[in-house]
Amino acid sequence: MASSGRTDAAMLFCCLFLAAQLTSLPVCAKPDSLREVTDGNWEEILSGEWMIEFYAPWCPACQQLQPVWKQFADWGEDMGVNIAKVDVTEQPGLSGRFIITSLPTIYHCKDGVFRKYQGARTKEDFLSFVDEQKWKGVEPISSWFGPSSVLMNSMSALFKLSMFIRRCHNYMTEQLGIPVWGSYVIFGLATLFSGLALGLLLVFIADFAFPSRRFSSPDYYQKKQSMEQARLIHQQEHEHEADGEEDDDEDDDEEDGDQDDVWRRRRGSPEGRPESKGQGFADEALRKRQVRSREEEEEDDDDEEDT
Repeated sequence: MASSGRTDAAMLFCCLFLAAQLTSLPVCAKPDSLREVTDGNWEEILSGEWMIEFYAPWCPACQQLQPVWKQFADWGEDMGVNIAKVDVTEQPGLSGRFIITSLPTIYHCKDGVFRKYQGARTKEDFLSFVDEQKWKGVEPISSWFGPSSVLMNSMSALFKLSMFIRRCHNYMTEQLGIPVWGSYVIFGLATLFSGLALGLLLVFIADFAFPSRRFSSPDYYQKKQSMEQARLIHQQEHEHEADGEEDDDEDDDEEDGDQDDVWRRRRGSPEGRPESKGQGFADEALRKRQVRSREEEEEDDDDEEDT
């Protein structure tokens, strides 16, 4: 009797141990059914069928959705659908890549084609959306705004940069004790100098890739040299003309001086002595004769104008 009692107790213990192991297996497998998507493995969602939830731990609506989403993930393996989630606070690049403007946001992806889920947030609605292929009635996202496009890659880099700046700001203000305005000044100067450096780099690249036609022309330097020579010749000619005008002025001054000497000789001697009376009368007669001839010419001109 004692041996049979011990045997029954041992069998009962084995049954309880096996039952505990069997009941613990699904509990261990459940966390694996909900996958985590990050900036490092997001390209995996481009193949196969996926349902992806974008959430934040501080979001109340996201907190309410988490139990339902976990239950939906338990059915995903049976339906052949990968169920995943993305924490936007930890993955800012994915937040920019998918342009997440509200939380929670759910996307359906089938072989790289993305559609935004707009239905009710219950397990039954999720199951029917996938099982009945209701996603076919939803317009897919344009390839221009797809997560693998150039535009969305730029948006992802911009969001990563913004998160990096935020972390640097928090580090300087909290760890180093720098005031908030000091952090803003540092970022402003960094932005200014980086913009100047980037502008100079773009100018150099543009000059190297697209040089000016004027400077790249083989005849440019020859034309420039000929134009310089023509300018020098024109300048020399101008100087010669100016020198000629000065010489003419000097000649006119000399002629005027000679005429003055002649009149001076006629009117008197170089020493200022008066000339003889006969010569003075001759000069007076000559002047009167010239005046009379001018008056006659003026009268003739007046008569011609009257006629």
